[in-house]
Amino acid sequence: MFERVLIANRGEIACRVIRTCRRLGIRTIAVYSEADRDAQHVRLADEAWPIGGSLPADSYLRIDAILDAAKKSGAQAVHPGYGFLSENTAFSRACQEAGIVFIGPDPASIEAMGSKAAAKHLMAKHDVPLVPGYDGDNQDNAYLAEQAHKTGYPLIIKPSAGGGGKGMQIVRSDAEFPEALETAQRVAKAAFGDASMLLERYIEQPRHIEFQIFGDRHGNVIHLDERECSAQRRYQKVLEETPSPFLTPERRKAMGEAAVAAAKAVNYVGAGTVEFIVGPAGDFHFMEMNTRLQVEHPVTELTHGVDLVEWQLRIADGEPLPLTQDQVVSHGHAIEVRLYAEDPEQNFLPGSGKLQMLRLPAPSAHVRLDGGVIEGDTVTIFYDPMIAKLIVWDEDRPRALQRMREALAQCEIAGPKSNIAFLERLVRHPSVVEGTIDTGYLDRHLDQFVTGHATPAGRTLFAAATAALLHDEAAVQGTATDPHSPWARADGWRIGHPGKRLIALTHGDERFEIEAHGHAGHYRLRHGERDGEVTGARLDGNQLNARFDGEALRLPMRADGHRVLLHDAEGRRWRFDRAAAYAWESKDAAGGNQVVAPMPGRIVLVKAKPGDAVEEGQELLVMEAMKMELALKAPRAGTIESVSATQGEFVEADAVLVHFAD
Repeated sequence: MFERVLIANRGEIACRVIRTCRRLGIRTIAVYSEADRDAQHVRLADEAWPIGGSLPADSYLRIDAILDAAKKSGAQAVHPGYGFLSENTAFSRACQEAGIVFIGPDPASIEAMGSKAAAKHLMAKHDVPLVPGYDGDNQDNAYLAEQAHKTGYPLIIKPSAGGGGKGMQIVRSDAEFPEALETAQRVAKAAFGDASMLLERYIEQPRHIEFQIFGDRHGNVIHLDERECSAQRRYQKVLEETPSPFLTPERRKAMGEAAVAAAKAVNYVGAGTVEFIVGPAGDFHFMEMNTRLQVEHPVTELTHGVDLVEWQLRIADGEPLPLTQDQVVSHGHAIEVRLYAEDPEQNFLPGSGKLQMLRLPAPSAHVRLDGGVIEGDTVTIFYDPMIAKLIVWDEDRPRALQRMREALAQCEIAGPKSNIAFLERLVRHPSVVEGTIDTGYLDRHLDQFVTGHATPAGRTLFAAATAALLHDEAAVQGTATDPHSPWARADGWRIGHPGKRLIALTHGDERFEIEAHGHAGHYRLRHGERDGEVTGARLDGNQLNARFDGEALRLPMRADGHRVLLHDAEGRRWRFDRAAAYAWESKDAAGGNQVVAPMPGRIVLVKAKPGDAVEEGQELLVMEAMKMELALKAPRAGTIESVSATQGEFVEADAVLVHFAD
């Protein structure tokens, strides 16, 4: 076994590889960019080497810098993780030429599957089912338009060299095709350095099911069953699980055999994933092969009782696969979601900033956490804003879903906004509970998962106010020298009239003032025209137990002097910030005379110029930030006075990019 392994990656996957290496007694070597000098993977590794600037192109994509660090540190092997250089043929070959083991497939295998078009040609020769379309070398725009018409609509345009859904465009008519092709080519050129495209018939309401495959240098290839990845938004996976609730045993067997045939077609060695698109009737078609470990590999590990990173290390060292296909056994059900710093209410705008609070459930036999940050760390603008992967396991799917609901309820993030509430709605939604979700469902019905502005019900407000009252009373009791003194009672008592307290809470832009009479878990509450009685209230850990107008409820709840987080009886998450009871803070209304950068990023397209008359909502610029494109639109109709941004320029957050004439 290797003694020294360099991990050519960062964040969660680097920390994940370090854990397995440490268990096996392998010394780990991290590499880091300027932005990551204090990152967790740097702190966890046995040693760490700087490789350049904060941008990926200046560090994690620099083959020369990474190999230089590998040679100087005495690394015998390099683990590429996923993303960055993990599927880069040149990197795999450079490691080979330097006498360093690349923990992954051979360069020829990566090259064969790196181009979607070439991969489809190869799969056709090995009788792996394919979706109709065009994957030829002629990339003339007019010729592609002809092939699109010939293939028929709806169709999907895919970057041939791409992955992760970047640049994909769905087209439903000849008229839509030219603009969609231009967008796909621009994104592909920026992301992959290759603007070549392939066209495929778009299967309506498909499932996305992938098979984990593994090969060794002794000619053995097996699969470790499937992962259902149909819960997606804009081709990005949101929830993954295994086994699929959709597959029959017969179809699972047929798809597994096709996945193994695909791997054998390229003499595959190491971990890989064969992805299929599956129609509503169960017909399946080869989509692509990822020649690396997948983000969602933990669900396979939990159901199969294996460590896939350990398998990668052992197979790279020349050992045979530890199991034959007949020995592969799955037990129970596992589900994974990804906690991101992003704002679902603002079109999932990626976030950044310091994690002022990061509360996650404790790991157990049923809950696993794979993360790359801790409380106090900063989610940087330069990389994917994933905070952690939350994975649960139980004996069957209904119990696993309940485990996930309970685990998400324990999560709280303060600092950048997060997608926790979105995920909570997702795992309760009938399309997920019933196992019927397809890859386009979230995009078609996003309003069912993103609530926008919602006003809490009266009972929700009263529950939050009760938690705040109990917290305040406990705080006063905790600081009193004589707990029996009348001055230790935080009940608002006054001479000549009954005691009254005012609890002020804010939710979004709304402020709520709740009048409270009473003490020690017994209160009369009033908000506007609504009043109610709360009796027997107490906080037991992170649970509020109380009777509201006689109805007993037990609600998940956390309260401190700054905020109240609760889940109502329907499981919806509410966060209230505490506000000064007798102070009103106002903010100036946001101006509509300018367009500003919502975060640091690079301007990739400028569509407006001074003097243009534009309509409200018209797209003015496109910027790239945190691995995605953001369309910046006109806040109102009017005439543009000035444009301060130029194509290719890097801009800071809140920089004024477009100014309107008064």
